[in-house]
Parts: sequence; C-alpha cells; structure tokens
Amino acid sequence: MEKVARRHAALRSGRAVTTHLLRQPYLLAIVCALASGACSSDSSNGGVVGDGGLDGAAGAGGGANGGNGGSGATGTGGSGATGTGGSGATGTGGSGATGTGGTGATGTGGSGGGTTPCDGTPKTYTGDATYYDFADGSGNCGFPATPNDLMVGAMNQTDYAGSAACGACAQIQGPDGTITIRVVDRCPECKPGDIDLSPSAFAKIADPALGRVTITWNYVECPVTGNIIYHFKDGSNPWWTAVQIRNHRYAIQSVEYLSGGSYKAIERLEYNYFVEPSGMGDGPYTLRVTDVHGHVLEDSGIPGKLDNADAPGASQFPACAP
Repeated sequence: MEKVARRHAALRSGRAVTTHLLRQPYLLAIVCALASGACSSDSSNGGVVGDGGLDGAAGAGGGANGGNGGSGATGTGGSGATGTGGSGATGTGGSGATGTGGTGATGTGGSGGGTTPCDGTPKTYTGDATYYDFADGSGNCGFPATPNDLMVGAMNQTDYAGSAACGACAQIQGPDGTITIRVVDRCPECKPGDIDLSPSAFAKIADPALGRVTITWNYVECPVTGNIIYHFKDGSNPWWTAVQIRNHRYAIQSVEYLSGGSYKAIERLEYNYFVEPSGMGDGPYTLRVTDVHGHVLEDSGIPGKLDNADAPGASQFPACAP
C-alpha cells in the first residue's frame, strides 16, 4: 500500500506539471487567432529525450495496439490512403476543430506484409515487476485509455529514456509465465530494469499476492494491424505543432518534417509528443518517421491545422526477418 501511495503521489505531481505546460500553447493559439496574426511560442519545456536508444527485435506475443485519438469538434473523418510500396491506410482520419477532417497521406516506405533484416541481438534486461491498480492504457506517454486491452505497463525512469520507450512492446518472463506488454506510462520511483504492470498483466506471470517478482525482458515487435497514425495534440496550430506517432510496430527513433526543401528534426518531449515550438505552418505536411531499426516511412499530403485529431499514414514499418 505504501508503494502504491508513493506512485499515486509521484504521478499526480508529474502530470500536474505536464498539464500546466501543455495548456500554454492552446491559450497562445486563442490569442493569436483573436489578433489575426502569426506568432510563435517556445513551448518545449517539459523534458527532452534521454540519452540512448532502444533495442528492438522480432518477436511474438500480444501487445496492445496504439489507441485511437479523439476526433475534433466537427467535421468529416478522413479517408484512407494508398502508399507507394505499402498498403492503403484503413484508419479513420481525424476531423479538424472546424471544417473537413484530414485525408490520408501518400507515402513511401516498408509494407506491413514484408520482412527486412534487423541487425543486432536484442538486449536482455533484468529487474523487478510490480503492479499498479489504476493502469488503464493511458499515462505519461499520452495515449488514450484502452480498457479492453490492459496488457500494458509503466517503464522505469531510466529505461523510459525521455519517452523513447513509449509505444514499444516488451516481452517479459516471470516465475509463472511469459507475456508481451505495451509501454504506456512512466514509473518515476522504479529502478533500472523494473516495469510496473497492470494487475491483469502481473497475474499472468506471478501470484498477485507476491506484489514484486524478478523478471527478465527484452523489446519485441508489437502485433499491430494497419498503418501508423499521426495524432496531432489538442492545441496544435500553424504556430505551435505537436504530433505523436501511434500504432507503430517498433519504437520510434525520430520524426522530421519537410521545411524549405530539407527535413528538419522535431524534438521529442517527455510526454511523447514531437513538438515544433515555432509551428509547422498551415500544411499540408510531409513527415519522415524512423524506427529504432532504421526503417524509414515518408508520408506527404498530411493535412495541417489538425487539433486533437488523427491523420492515417500510408504504410507500416516492415517486420524484422526471423
């Protein structure tokens, strides 16, 4: 009970700060709109990517899919898209705050059906597994709750790596079994190697009465279906733009956008959004996304001015060959 109380207090404190920081760009957008002028904001506070990347590897198991983002206030959902070298998107495009919802992007990159070699042996981690009662699929990673899929967990502060672990899947070996979970949250007090699980996930590897058990784990492929999804945060606008990648097979290494004929890296913050503090303009956007294995997806025609809305990508990262 003492551990759970500490976790509640730590997360409440962290999320209060994050909420305060995230509201500022939205207020700025309102002021800019009333003034009918362009302005910019440096809203990059809130943490940066930690050192180091993630090891990924091909693997089996049932992690959770990335959640669906909320739709805008009004508008029509966007259509799927056809990608060069990839399958057409079937996800529902997010609607804008007003007007017509975003259409699907046209992209190039790996097809979801193929496989490619992925160099390197996946790193094996050792630590403790615990569980927290309020796990629902949401958390510091900024994903929506997934009440129908609670195979989720909170990564320790070190391996969370400034949100680099968000959306990745980990295969965990415990005393009584093996599971695959999706990283959706951060455990500030957990030591390196530790993962705080949902109660239902913990129960599959050990007796919940134990509370804490030793585990080994490594990153594996997430069993996603369909293409990646670009989710634009509430408050996004031409002068402050925040985008999150959802429904990805492997952990995300970087996101860039095309500006003036060349790609510009977008900084990733601790709450798992890639934020351009001066904005990405009116759109449409061309984005380039790279996973931890070096697979690259490029999507163009992504609509601008999406606020708390999704735009479907045109393809998915290829699976690593066995």
